[in-house]
Amino acid sequence: MLLKGEQLAAHLERSLAPLYLLYGDEPLLVLEAADAIRQKARSAGYSEREVLTVLPHFDWGQLLAAAGNLSLFGDKKLIDLRIPSGKPGKEGSAALQEWCKRMSPDTLLLISLPELDWREEKAVWFTALQSAGVACKLNAPPLAELPNWIAARLRRQQHSADPEGLKFIAERVEGNLLAAHQEIQKLALLYPAGKLSLAQIRDAVLNVARYDVDSLREALLAGDVGRLSRTIEGLRQEGEAPPLVLWAMCEEIRSLLTLRLGLDAGRALDAVLKEANLWGARQLGAKRAVQRLSRTDLESALRQAGEIDRMIKGLVRGDLWDAFQRLGFSLCSVRRNKT
Repeated sequence: MLLKGEQLAAHLERSLAPLYLLYGDEPLLVLEAADAIRQKARSAGYSEREVLTVLPHFDWGQLLAAAGNLSLFGDKKLIDLRIPSGKPGKEGSAALQEWCKRMSPDTLLLISLPELDWREEKAVWFTALQSAGVACKLNAPPLAELPNWIAARLRRQQHSADPEGLKFIAERVEGNLLAAHQEIQKLALLYPAGKLSLAQIRDAVLNVARYDVDSLREALLAGDVGRLSRTIEGLRQEGEAPPLVLWAMCEEIRSLLTLRLGLDAGRALDAVLKEANLWGARQLGAKRAVQRLSRTDLESALRQAGEIDRMIKGLVRGDLWDAFQRLGFSLCSVRRNKT
């Protein structure tokens, strides 16, 4: 069974599976989900717990041995298996598949992993675990959904806020759910239950956004001028290397140009998406971006990128970060495609 993160709480109210697989790009959500499962397991009589962490040279025999090492008093046991790399390897794959064949009602297996790509989600070991128990994908909400996520967290502590206040928090914790969680908890310490004003939120919430080149690429594809501007400024303040920023932007421009040329030539969308090496969320963003950008737009953007490259190398003068902003703005402009 595959669940979304928001479905886990309702599932745990109804039942407890013998196996859980938690994975995703947001450690806070994975940790909270694991805590909820552990709490449910304790209430169901799983009073023993053994933690196994898969590091280099891990002996997978420990996993199967842990299932056999039950208490003399007949207590149920939870095995907390953590795979930081997200890759169990050949030996681990075989051990996990063997576990699925030998599951016991007295032993619950909880597996925690980082984000997995689509190839790993199709691996034999993953599909075996998903079939035997519950897999739950826990990714951070996109920026557009972050205000609703914050509102739900505020309700837990009997607080509420207007859309302006929710947006204010979201923009300052973008890409950093742990910081968002901490800021929301801080509001509970500072103010009594009830509705929070924008002034109260402004006074309490720090600018704790975490900016990286992946956020930049997402903003560029979405055509979100405000987010792109904040991200570029955040990268500048955090001392990000300009060559890395330029590489990230050029990767998107080249992919979009490949997509645009293929579509202009009358080729099938799926074929050109594969040729441009676009998958998952990037594929959806690229489909939208290519609708507003023509071949002329993208070729002009590459020329701008070439000018920035010369600035980085000291061959021409100019404000490097202003140039990044101008390049980003040119790619966020909404217009009809031109030939």
